[in-house]
Amino acid sequence: MMYNLLQKWFHKQKRKKKMIIQTENKYCWHWILLCFLIAHSKGFSQRPNIIYIMTDDMGYGDLSCYGQKKFRTPHLDKLASEGIRFVNAYSAAPVCTPTRTALMTGRYPAKTPVGLLEPLRGPIIDSAYGLDKSIPNLALMLKEGGYATALVGKWHLGFMPHQSPRQNGFDYFYGILSGGADYISHKGSNRMKAHDLYENENMVYHEGYLTELISSRSAAYILQKHDKPFFLNINFTAPHWPWQAPGDPAYPDSMDFTAGGSPETYALMMKSLDEGIGKIMAALEEAHLTDHTLVIFTNDNGGEKYSDQGGLTHSKMTLWEGGISVPAFVRWPGKIKGGTTTQQAVITMDWTATMLRAGGAKPHPDFPLDGIDLMPILSGYRKNIDRTLYWRTFQRTQQKAMRQGKWKYLQDEKGAYLFDLSTDRTEKNNLCDKEKRRFQKMKEQYVRWEKTVLKPIPL
Repeated sequence: MMYNLLQKWFHKQKRKKKMIIQTENKYCWHWILLCFLIAHSKGFSQRPNIIYIMTDDMGYGDLSCYGQKKFRTPHLDKLASEGIRFVNAYSAAPVCTPTRTALMTGRYPAKTPVGLLEPLRGPIIDSAYGLDKSIPNLALMLKEGGYATALVGKWHLGFMPHQSPRQNGFDYFYGILSGGADYISHKGSNRMKAHDLYENENMVYHEGYLTELISSRSAAYILQKHDKPFFLNINFTAPHWPWQAPGDPAYPDSMDFTAGGSPETYALMMKSLDEGIGKIMAALEEAHLTDHTLVIFTNDNGGEKYSDQGGLTHSKMTLWEGGISVPAFVRWPGKIKGGTTTQQAVITMDWTATMLRAGGAKPHPDFPLDGIDLMPILSGYRKNIDRTLYWRTFQRTQQKAMRQGKWKYLQDEKGAYLFDLSTDRTEKNNLCDKEKRRFQKMKEQYVRWEKTVLKPIPL
């Protein structure tokens, strides 16, 4: 719109012969400014393709660009080096369903019923819970804004037909509905261990290692002819259990999906994941879409059994740093300077707000976002935006946490804590006695926040 207005103004001035460029130098700067504004406005009127990649149960230190020494992740390292890397990124929860709820709604997970499930267990037990069209979500809003939409990988936001990806704004779906699946047989992690691989509404029986299937389908989608910008949400199941590398046999039905594995198997799972990211980025390059695509990479919560937590305390299912700190980086050539690192604290809902803003889509006024648009940080316009972030778990652990600037208030089953994360990221030095006033103030502020979300659901 701005571009068209500027063009009309320019032609109007030209007809009136009031545009003087070479003969009177005092008007030159007006001409230069006008040209810049037209070019700038035209460039930003072209909305980017958006690719959001979320991995599953990756530890904060599982990538070599975040300190991993036992194996390499060259493709992910390259992607990180081409954009901005976050070292204070958080998931909205320490377990998958609430985090995915936060991504789709742009709101704290406990504001949506399905976000109270830690996690969603299966179609028989938790059939009443799931995402549906009564709650505006990222895919629906981008689709209404003119985007083609696709989800490849893990859903874990409902098992009933009205809770499916296709009923929640995605034009195309290929992946699993449950929290995890056998990488070889594609049987889901629900109690029945039923087959769990779908293309749109249809169950499919495709052979192949699940990580490689997700990568290949994502690359194929990119290489299709698109007549509108696309939003591609890629949710890998790796490196979530079961612990299987390419070429391994399927788990027997009698075997617990969380059993088995080894550090060596985990490294091979990460290698397959990294190569899959490389294939997806190569498809972007082949389609000549690299410069026109915003790519966001992150993870759903802290790592588990074989993960490298990067020295952080505890892991998945806790609100200690090891349970909610995640790797994250963003690439958008021409808009984001490569090779940069930021200390900015961010959380899952911020990616939602950022993608909506980049895509020119508006959130629903009755469901205001809890995340913020990060483009001022991504573009380098601002160095820091003050944040206050909150977390709560109830079903499997009962913990509360809040981060305000460098300070973190935490309450778990053993006690209460206050940490200065700027000097104590490993949360070893409890300052609640030395900083009693600050501790009490944050505790009271947390109580006020908790009144704004839904009450927890007991197991």
